[in-house]
Amino acid sequence: MFLSEYFQHKRDCKFKQAQRQQRIDALPAEYKSPVTPDEKEIFSAPIDSLVANVQNGTTHPLSILRAYGKLALRAHSQTNCLTEIMFSSAEQWINAARTKTEVDKGGNPLPNLEGSLAGIPVSLKDTIIVGGYDTTVGYSSFVGNDDGKDGAMVRMLKDMGAVPYVKTNCPITLLSFESGNDVWGRAENPFKKGYSPGGSTGGESALLAMGGSRIGVGSDVAGSVRLPAHWAGCYALRCSTGRWPKAGIKTSMPGQEGVPSVYSPMARTLGDLRYFTREVIEFGPWRYDGTVHPLAWRGEMEKGFEQKEKLKVGVMWTDGVVDPSPACRRALETVVNALKAQGHEIVELEGEHAPPDLYEGLKIASLVLNADGGQMFDSFRRPGEWLDTGAAQIKSLASWWNPFRWFYYLWVKYVRRDHVWAGLVENWRAQSAFENWKLVARREEYRAKWFEWWNQQGLDVIVSVPNATPALPLNAMKDAFSSCGYTFLFNLLDYSAGVLPVTKVQAELDGLPEDFNIRKLNGVARGAYKYYDAEKMDGLPVGVQVIGRRLEEEKVLAVMQRVEDALGEDKYQPISVGRLQLE
Repeated sequence: MFLSEYFQHKRDCKFKQAQRQQRIDALPAEYKSPVTPDEKEIFSAPIDSLVANVQNGTTHPLSILRAYGKLALRAHSQTNCLTEIMFSSAEQWINAARTKTEVDKGGNPLPNLEGSLAGIPVSLKDTIIVGGYDTTVGYSSFVGNDDGKDGAMVRMLKDMGAVPYVKTNCPITLLSFESGNDVWGRAENPFKKGYSPGGSTGGESALLAMGGSRIGVGSDVAGSVRLPAHWAGCYALRCSTGRWPKAGIKTSMPGQEGVPSVYSPMARTLGDLRYFTREVIEFGPWRYDGTVHPLAWRGEMEKGFEQKEKLKVGVMWTDGVVDPSPACRRALETVVNALKAQGHEIVELEGEHAPPDLYEGLKIASLVLNADGGQMFDSFRRPGEWLDTGAAQIKSLASWWNPFRWFYYLWVKYVRRDHVWAGLVENWRAQSAFENWKLVARREEYRAKWFEWWNQQGLDVIVSVPNATPALPLNAMKDAFSSCGYTFLFNLLDYSAGVLPVTKVQAELDGLPEDFNIRKLNGVARGAYKYYDAEKMDGLPVGVQVIGRRLEEEKVLAVMQRVEDALGEDKYQPISVGRLQLE
């Protein structure tokens, strides 16, 4: 049984990679020719203008598809960001929609070329179900699971006029800031070979950063759209639960509700992110997914924070576990200084303004997310199937004999004197139902503390780094997997939060101080700083996170715009479309 499953795993991985290449090889010449002047105009046009041109017949949606298809293939050749190649189906959908003929035998909808996303190609994380294509989530055991039916999210996007055309790489288990698996291979950072584009929506961030897409959809359970945006230089919004649909997906952890995963938008530009989010919510996603709140887009909230003369902005300089690296702190300082220059009120979240214990939030989130001890994500793996090094740590620690774990905890706490790491590993194991209920109760108490604290402070938003470091090298998760507090906290709280790129690592500015001693750090910080090297990281993007309260997507996007406007000429410049080469 073991050997037969192992060999089937190898066959399925080989099949999917060969199928992907065959689909690329079979594409018409239009996808492999140089970018034309007309296509450059498509890339630079505002998204609402492209939609209007498709609606009035000025621009053929096939032209848009093929333009972005060229760049998607170029991005894939350099970063391995794509999984399912759907160009052929996308062309059929467009042609059928224009001629109003029915070609989809599965009864799936065709793109509505009169909708608010008419003709816009949309890239999708591999976990999203598209009829006619597998949804592997990086597991070979999921190969061949296509039933021909679009999931609810894809039906909604098509009804809006969007054209799904590629799916993007992610890590097996979906619990990593890398994006690799045996089925599809590893995605790499578009700015530097050998570095991660982030995870678990890393294929998407690499594609967006290189211009192979302008809007995409990913998921976020501990920072999985925000961290990739930070590491690869694009834009993302983590929606609160119930604001964006999540029906019609496949996951590595079905039934996990301790820290619910949310699906959320990503984009190459802030303008595209705002348009995409607004149009989806205005379209009424609750008609496709019963878990979505029937909460229409609140234009008055968006406009109010676009125009508010003086914002009150809390600055979270550290999560108390891993202090930001010089590059990430510099990005946050740049934003804070720009906001100060605009006359906004800045409140440093320390002393009397300090929020509830941030480390306590990390402990609760870590245990309640992994309350099964990693059993569910591991149940789909076949013998010999590669497991991300971070997820392997989760599984390994949870499987230890309880007395051994206790002695390890005592050694870490009293011999190494590392209270941070000790507190995380003390109860790192599968929880009983009773223990899980108690964890959920702690989560709710913690959320209530934050609710009262925010009311007392009267903040509009908080700004922070999205992660302590810029992009880390591949395989770094074996040491840095627990360095996630800056994003994970707001998943636990279910707050709306967005990330925008601000600057890039500069070797001459972002080196560690001469007196830096990694041995003095706690275990979490040591795992992250082990890989921080400003010279090697030179040129990697660095972002900043903007956080609102629950269901405040309109406010977060408006303040992200205020931040980018405040940066003025110093705002982040994305890479020229299609020109980047890996170093």
